[in-house]
Amino acid sequence: MNKEELYHKLKTLLTGKLILLSDKPEETIDSTLMALWHAASDSPKSVEEAVKLSLPELTQDEIDNLEELIKQRLNDIPLAHITGRQSFMGIELLTDRRALIPRKETEILGRKALELSMNIAREKNKVKVIDVCCGAGNLGLAIAHFNINAIVAASDLSQEAVDLTHDNISFLKLGERIKATQGDLFSAFETDDYFGKTDLIICNPPYISSAKVPKMISEISENEPVLAFDGGMLGTKIILRLIGEAPKFLTSGGWVVFEIGLGQGPFIKQLCERSEFYDMVETVLDDSGNVRVIQARKL
Repeated sequence: MNKEELYHKLKTLLTGKLILLSDKPEETIDSTLMALWHAASDSPKSVEEAVKLSLPELTQDEIDNLEELIKQRLNDIPLAHITGRQSFMGIELLTDRRALIPRKETEILGRKALELSMNIAREKNKVKVIDVCCGAGNLGLAIAHFNINAIVAASDLSQEAVDLTHDNISFLKLGERIKATQGDLFSAFETDDYFGKTDLIICNPPYISSAKVPKMISEISENEPVLAFDGGMLGTKIILRLIGEAPKFLTSGGWVVFEIGLGQGPFIKQLCERSEFYDMVETVLDDSGNVRVIQARKL
């Protein structure tokens, strides 16, 4: 069987059986097969990177491996966990069960945070950034990668997530400009080195209500850490802490920018405005017109 025949056979196998999730729009039948194909040939790529490349010829052992990887995917193992790779803002990252798989929707936050960091860099020599709830480290790593003037301090409550961030820091060779520490929100930064000295705080907090977490689709609930999703009874537990605690660390004119869940925009924006910590509160919309990011500037 030649490569084209094998591809058609395996695509037919996936069609109708593979469940595709709306929060991973980059994953299609074809892109999934391409990513698994590269993984089987011992050249793992994210799904977004895999579609840019031609498919290599496979040995019989690699074909057997590919068929096993397809079985894993059809058994609801996330594609990014099988390949060990995920693209975020064009950067290849290591991914596994230790942290949330970076989503395309979070690139809205990443692009806004990068824009703010670039604006700050035009005024200052260095931009001091804190990334809380860092997960795999994708947001802080993207800032450090694209903004050479950024110095990033990241933290997560989960030591496993921090360990994965360390692996990604090494993978991207960014150890000189980003560090990661275990801590509950800002607890790792309770020192004079950070009080009133941070230009930008970024956060992708858990924002799903506790009651909804057990009802999430099994591909997510059985493979990604609950800690990354559960935002308390109303889904706003961590966000409320973030709004109240961020000003302690921000410079005057510094920004906090964070992702929120669908429908939370008006309420969260109002909370920021009423807190009296911020003189400007703005929203960022997704392509469907939903508020997905809040940015607030400290007085």
